[in-house]
Amino acid sequence: MREFCIACQAKSSQAVPPRAGHGTTAVTGILNLNKPSGLTSHDVVDRIRRASGIRRVGHAGTLDPAASGVLLVCLGQATRVSEYLMDGRKSYDAQIRLGITTDTGDAEGRVIHSRSSINTTRAQVEKTLASFRGRVGQVPPMYSALKHEGKPLYELARRGLEVERAPRTVEIYDLRLIEWTPPSFRLFVECSRGTYVRVLATDLGETLQTGAHLEHLVRTASGHYTLEDAIPLNEAEHALSSGGWLRILHSLDEALLHFGALVVDPEAEARIRHGQQVEGPEPLDTLLCRVYAHSGEFVALVQYDQENEKWQPRKVFNPHEANA
Repeated sequence: MREFCIACQAKSSQAVPPRAGHGTTAVTGILNLNKPSGLTSHDVVDRIRRASGIRRVGHAGTLDPAASGVLLVCLGQATRVSEYLMDGRKSYDAQIRLGITTDTGDAEGRVIHSRSSINTTRAQVEKTLASFRGRVGQVPPMYSALKHEGKPLYELARRGLEVERAPRTVEIYDLRLIEWTPPSFRLFVECSRGTYVRVLATDLGETLQTGAHLEHLVRTASGHYTLEDAIPLNEAEHALSSGGWLRILHSLDEALLHFGALVVDPEAEARIRHGQQVEGPEPLDTLLCRVYAHSGEFVALVQYDQENEKWQPRKVFNPHEANA
């Protein structure tokens, strides 16, 4: 093999070669959508599928129907990197109402307990928030898409059934009171994958001994994708149906920017595209790395085989592959 050179060990898109996908005919990439309230995440996927004419469409991180904000939708081969998008931190603007508890944990549910008088102070809320920062346990709500014996929990909940759910450990990186208008208040929440803000609201209510539910929720960021840069759903539909997808799609390798990047020569590129291992430098940090051709085309995600001291293709991408 003539060449396998390190182009960079970048954590920023500024240091990587020009991305493929721009200038190709296959519609593939990531949509940063501003999901309106009233639609499920699957509703949004169906609408994007119809507008684009592409079957391979999926979302990277569910938003409840009542919630709005950043919803990442993957088209074509980008569906193969959705797992890395879902791993990113999520940020929310959450409004919580003290004194009312619902069976779903949010404003869509049936009220199961209410208090007419709330004497909780801002100082008490601030103090309580401190105990919810860091790694915390959450019991998933019955009204969720998690499955029990093959059935979604929400189907069981609608039949009046409740099953035992094991607590899950999530991480709350940041939790701050940003508005105090009793009996409601707004929080900024930055958290890990799998965090239920509805459960956070309910747990806060229990700790404060007032009861509480989530009144309103906006996802303000998912990974490095922000609400400020998100596109309204109807605008995305119009762009996709009229052939203007290039101006709204992010290339699929943006989901992998937290990995290093390598540039390979044509011989190594051919081997990788055929699923064969190639020699190369040892990784500086993670065992996964993006691979680009000299042309700048994104080729693959590879994983370092420590036993053989070679790079093994994990996901190989062809930007010209049909997506229908």
